[in-house]
Amino acid sequence: MHLGFIGLGHLGRAVAGRLLECGHTLSVYNRTPQRAEGLAVDLCDHPRDVIEKCDVVLLCLFDSTAVNAVLSGENGLLGASASGKTVIDLTTNHFDAVAGFHERCRLAGAAYLECPVLGSVVPAANGALTVLASGEEEVFERSRSILESIGAHLFYLRKPGRATKMKLVNNLALGGIMAVLAETVGIGEAAGIERETLLEILAVGGGKSLVLDAKRQKLLDDDYTPHFSNALIYKDLHCLQDLAYGLEQPLYTAAMVKELYARTFAEGFEGEDFASVAKLFRKREQ
Repeated sequence: MHLGFIGLGHLGRAVAGRLLECGHTLSVYNRTPQRAEGLAVDLCDHPRDVIEKCDVVLLCLFDSTAVNAVLSGENGLLGASASGKTVIDLTTNHFDAVAGFHERCRLAGAAYLECPVLGSVVPAANGALTVLASGEEEVFERSRSILESIGAHLFYLRKPGRATKMKLVNNLALGGIMAVLAETVGIGEAAGIERETLLEILAVGGGKSLVLDAKRQKLLDDDYTPHFSNALIYKDLHCLQDLAYGLEQPLYTAAMVKELYARTFAEGFEGEDFASVAKLFRKREQ
């Protein structure tokens, strides 16, 4: 199938590569065109050009502000003839904003499928993401074959906003487990235990988790090239706190975990992989 694709960040580029590997062809827009280098795609000048060429367009952007910019304006997706087209949004949005995206696409005659994903670069490249979907069931079923190209697990949650809320809830566990692992490594090393030994024991002990499986090598190598950045997990946890506020629901661990990732901005490594939060717990040289 010939698909449109907008957003070639770390995750987006991996998803686009996977779609190509599965035999799809792509018309692509990215704010920085150089991000498309090495991908056999049709590079477009504007979002409008993508939807004019494709019946289905996938978005994989940083946040709701970026999605709004792509949808809006003279050269936006909805400024073109969007009637009858489908927008599949893989972005982790703010739950309030995503409700508006459903409505704006509907008014433009387009279908909008809210599809945040669980997993980052490596599972995306392997077609092993978990896809959470909200929107019209007919649109979900029509899009299933595309989603199965990138996802090993698909969950249909129907009601607009629900998939996004589930993604935010999941990322509390994701960010929290990573923060605990980071602190565990920090105290273990301060106690004189070598990092390799620490991680080997944690992997079969209390630290055993998908998070440790995914980030163990990064922690061993101090290689924090981003798959999922500190800035992204911080953004998601901030959205989660907005959700809790509206629900009048306390969030105890989430508040502390969010501020740990906020600290990465002050330390200047917010763009690194979120496993780099371990650097905050490293014993300083005297």
